[in-house]
Amino acid sequence: MSKIKINRICCIGAGYVGGPTMAMIAEKCPHIRVDVVDINEARIAAWNSSTLPVYEPGLGEIVERNRGKNLFFSTGVEDAIRDADIIFVSVGTPTKSYGLGAGRAADLCYIESSARMIAEHAKGPKIIVEKSTIPVRTAQAIATILDANSIDGQFQVLSNPEFLAEGTAMEDLAKPDRILIGGEQTEEGLAAIEALVSVYAHWVEKTNIITTNLWSSELSKLVANAFLAQRISSINSISALCEETGADVDEVARAIGMDSRIGPKFLKASVGFGGSCFQKDVLNLVYLCEQFGLPEAAEYWDQVLQVNDWQKKRFSTKIVQSLFNTAMNKRVAVLGYAFKKDTNDTRETASGYVCRDLLIEGAQVAVYDPQVSLQGMKEHLIYLGVSEDILEKQLVSCDSALEAAKGAHAIAVLTEWDEFKTLDYAAVYDSMLKPAQFFDGRNVCPHKDLKELGFDLYAIGKSDS
Repeated sequence: MSKIKINRICCIGAGYVGGPTMAMIAEKCPHIRVDVVDINEARIAAWNSSTLPVYEPGLGEIVERNRGKNLFFSTGVEDAIRDADIIFVSVGTPTKSYGLGAGRAADLCYIESSARMIAEHAKGPKIIVEKSTIPVRTAQAIATILDANSIDGQFQVLSNPEFLAEGTAMEDLAKPDRILIGGEQTEEGLAAIEALVSVYAHWVEKTNIITTNLWSSELSKLVANAFLAQRISSINSISALCEETGADVDEVARAIGMDSRIGPKFLKASVGFGGSCFQKDVLNLVYLCEQFGLPEAAEYWDQVLQVNDWQKKRFSTKIVQSLFNTAMNKRVAVLGYAFKKDTNDTRETASGYVCRDLLIEGAQVAVYDPQVSLQGMKEHLIYLGVSEDILEKQLVSCDSALEAAKGAHAIAVLTEWDEFKTLDYAAVYDSMLKPAQFFDGRNVCPHKDLKELGFDLYAIGKSDS
């Protein structure tokens, strides 16, 4: 089996996965030219500027070191495809909003258009790598499109799912728990797998690089995210029980997390999970179970999402009830709009759903987030069904937590940004209307100190700490 030498890599899609992943490959493999291409001119312009379209700690420095040397961002999709040895496909796979499987299945239109573009412009042997999160057996569809539409190309399709966590993506890329590569178990397929292994082996121990067949690799990504989402919904369901019984959900989580069979990770009670992956991937898993005639399995995973939606609604309801059952014309300060700290991503953020509920209740919502702009908040809330008229009258973006809290009846922490852990809450309390309500949806603050300041305190799992 002859070895395949990799000189050039192309990535179609300059989003949250493609940009950071290719930046790390360029950093660790200076002998390989890496082209990140996208038809979105504004996005490519941002990657070539000092203000990147993706915020990740450490990403800017890596891009700055390698951009123009062996890392390039452009709209020249056709040329990059033609010249590359490996082509990563890292385009969006949102949940379908139309037709068969609407609301659950993954929309593969961008995957298909990428495959057709590759087939049209690729010449000679190419390794195609699925980097997007896709349903099991998508590689078969990609291979069919490539073979049916290419004249000069010869293709091997691999699955190489990403396991990045936003906010720690560069650390995850530099020191991954594992690299998973799936391919056909033929001589050509194994050679393609080995070629991709050789790229990652420049900085990842080979013991951390797992190779499987295509279908196992594709399914593993969905299952990994489903299991993480399940843990969050599980502890959040227990947080409600803790509120009713007087138990402390943090103490319960600590106790069960010390069991080596369970472990402590993803046992932090919160307003709910968000981001681009968990909801989409669990919905996709539900759809796959239904399609393969497994309704009981589908119902099980669907319950993970139902609990997540219930938790978000439960939190916004608690805020309204504490305000004497009406939020009309009352100012509520919201700290954090991004779905987690150290990112500017608002996709499926729990904060958005809570803000939506408060706005519909008539509240004046003042939001402070270190990275999310007012325009980003508005776009997300419009997506959630809030009218532009309500947003203009009731939503304001603030430059600091103290500004958001000024004159507010209540304050809610909905993203665990580090600066909220060390905030001068005495000054915050003094600037608010009394009685001042504090809703700790991320458990970032010392509850006892807040109560001593005078806050009426409500936290997940602790109705009155």
